[in-house]
Amino acid sequence: MSQDRQLQMVISVMITAGFEVSERFSIRPRSFDLIARNNGTLLVIKVVAHIDSVSEDAAFDLDVIARHLGGVPLIVGERARDAELERGAVYIRYGIYAISPATLYDFFVEKVPPLVYASPGGLYVNINGDTLRELREQRNMSLGDLGQVLGVSRRTISKYEGGMGTTLDVAIKIEEYFDTGVVESINLIRHERPDETRHDGPKDRKVLNVPIEFLEQIGVRLQTLRGAPFQALLTFDKQTILTGYGPAQKVVKRAALIGNLSQIAKKHAMCIITDYHKEKKIGKTLVIGEDRLHRIETGFELLDMIGE
Repeated sequence: MSQDRQLQMVISVMITAGFEVSERFSIRPRSFDLIARNNGTLLVIKVVAHIDSVSEDAAFDLDVIARHLGGVPLIVGERARDAELERGAVYIRYGIYAISPATLYDFFVEKVPPLVYASPGGLYVNINGDTLRELREQRNMSLGDLGQVLGVSRRTISKYEGGMGTTLDVAIKIEEYFDTGVVESINLIRHERPDETRHDGPKDRKVLNVPIEFLEQIGVRLQTLRGAPFQALLTFDKQTILTGYGPAQKVVKRAALIGNLSQIAKKHAMCIITDYHKEKKIGKTLVIGEDRLHRIETGFELLDMIGE
């Protein structure tokens, strides 16, 4: 399936599921392809053919953008290495969930969550450790007794009850033996992903040259990005501003897109122009000359200008 067709499929799934979806954009490289919102759920989605093609830098930006926008990063792809992604399975790329378009449809349209996740060695599931412990104790079984039934050690049973995942084969044995379900489904929109530490980004990552650090002097926090249609995310007084930066010829073309993305995300939008000396609005996006920005004395003054 072509990249364009796959992206259109993802958009169709999200619209069918009742999400408001951002405009498509063709800026490359890009760390995400679209933003989708439905009520309190915001998704920042990267669509690829092979999930292995998502670099560490792109994953870092995807995660940073999602966290600043109060959303969840998600990768949608068709293949991993030389195999197609399994329907109903979750893969993980630098700490971010990656799923197939079919799994996306099942979760958001059919309300059927995935049950298994891929990890080195095969497919695994999360089991409810408390439920497993209760079932074992109801039958007056020791850890060793259940271990013998399943063909694993008592230490492994203890880890299962403590929340460690297991193989699909072992989970089936457990459910057949106790004649009840113990497998927990995976919530794709849960912020803290199981069995993964937070991704801190590549150690040799180079900071993008966006010379607007002077904003930090008025209390505005700055997060630069590498592959987004906006070069930075600014935060002040619990408000987030999607920010483009550069000469007018380059940035004005992005102003409408940045404004659209900010509307979907329910954030502010601003473009800082290096060869422009005034200020104006393009839609809901504030377009302001860098010299004019230097004269702003407080972060509240900036928010007032954006909100006018």
